[in-house]
Parts: sequence; structure tokens; C-alpha cells
Amino acid sequence: MDRVYLASSSPRRRELLHQIGVNFTVMHADVDESVGEGEAPLDYVCRLAQAKAEAVLARLQVEGLQSCPVLGADTSVVLGQQILGKPENEEHAVAMLMMLSGKTHQVITAVALAEEEQTRMVHSITDVSFREISEQEAHNYWLSGEPADKAGGYGIQGFGAILVERLSGSYSGVVGLPLYETANLLKQADVRLWKRSEKTA
Repeated sequence: MDRVYLASSSPRRRELLHQIGVNFTVMHADVDESVGEGEAPLDYVCRLAQAKAEAVLARLQVEGLQSCPVLGADTSVVLGQQILGKPENEEHAVAMLMMLSGKTHQVITAVALAEEEQTRMVHSITDVSFREISEQEAHNYWLSGEPADKAGGYGIQGFGAILVERLSGSYSGVVGLPLYETANLLKQADVRLWKRSEKTA
């Protein structure tokens, strides 16, 4: 198999797939991302990753497009059992960053690969420790423009790297797609890796 569909509009996931030589086509999945009442963070990200992948697979079938595996993913920043989503505004972003300041939180990323016969699932959980952050620094970081579309209000692959004291787990999982786990998932479906990317998306 030489191609997959990526059920995500995330530029970071696109770059990570290019990094390991996977050819793909982006097809956005329109799913409800609300957290269910009493839903555990791991259950939440796994449910969303599966829902995204299977929604795009169903769309391919309805539209009569070429049947290919569909990769869906979801990432959540979790402090305790609280899921920290994308900030609604500056005040929300600063509040989240101050919650994370000087503490260790988890970044959970689930990846689903949907085919007609089955959906395979993997996930990674990474511990990320922040140094102490001042409120003024959090405001300045917001003004950089980076936190606006990032879960937890920070991007480890950008300016947010200077907030991180250490991590234990998958760096690429924190960015949005754990490459070790994703590559193993793709190999199970005989998807070709290490191919020079055509960058079609």
C-alpha cells in the first residue's frame, strides 16, 4: 500500500508523516469533539481518533473514492484528570499555562488506522515537566501567536520549548503523532514507509 488518507488538518501531523516517508492525502473529518460526562482522558482521545478515521473511511465509500487506510489522531494535554483543550482567548491561555507552571502533566496521543475490515489503535502517554513560569511570561508567550491553536496553550516544537524542563516519553507524540507507534501501526497494514514524499497535501 503506497498511500493513506490523513483524517486531520494539522500541519504538524502532515510534517511528521512526511518525515517518515508516508505518502498521504488529507481529508478533514468533521466529528464532535465534546468530552463525554465522566469520560477518562485516554478513552476520550482513543474515541476521537477512531471516530475521525472511520468518518473519513465512510466518506470514501459514499463518494466511491479509492479505498485506502485512513489515519486518524487526537492529542490531549492532561493535568491530573483534567483535559486542557485549545485556549478560547488570552485569559484562558494564561490560566492554563499558570496551571502547568512548575508541574508535570501528561500529553496523550491516540492514533487509529481504519480499513474496511478493521480499525487498529495505538496510543502514547508522555510526561512533560514545565519549569516555573511568571504570569507576565505567559502573557508574552500568548502575544507570539503560537498558543492560539495548541492544546494546553503551548507548542513544544516552537517557542514553547523553552517552557519545558524535561519530558519522558514520545517527543513526536507531544507534537501530535507518535512516530514509533504510528510506524508500527502502518506496517501492520502493509503501508509503505521511507518513501520519498510526493507532498500531495
